Amino acid sequence: MSDLDDPRVLFAAERTMLAWNRTSVVLITFGFMVERANILMTVLAPEQSDPVGSAMTFWLGIAFILLGAFSAAYSSRQYLVVLRTLTPSEFPSGYRVTWGLMVNVVVAVLGMALAMVLAFGR
Repeated sequence: MSDLDDPRVLFAAERTMLAWNRTSVVLITFGFMVERANILMTVLAPEQSDPVGSAMTFWLGIAFILLGAFSAAYSSRQYLVVLRTLTPSEFPSGYRVTWGLMVNVVVAVLGMALAMVLAFGR
């Protein structure tokens, strides 16, 4: 339990969660780019197409997407743990702490959905 009675503790926790949210979005984006890189390589140089490399880039991209979704979900959990340690005086009146959390959870769900569509929608 925090004894600081300072709303900056809440804002620091929120900034940390949103930094993890940006990291999650970058990982998901990078995973999508890796997963789709083989399509570009096949178009540019079809004679050098490698089925093993194609499968590897596909699964590596899916792994990055899942890592991004996991980091969004886990950082949301960590943020909730920190929120439970704060006292009511550390929450500014009228300030809603759920918006950043909801965005983070939506990123996690959409990242998982993207991974499932790419993996099983072939």
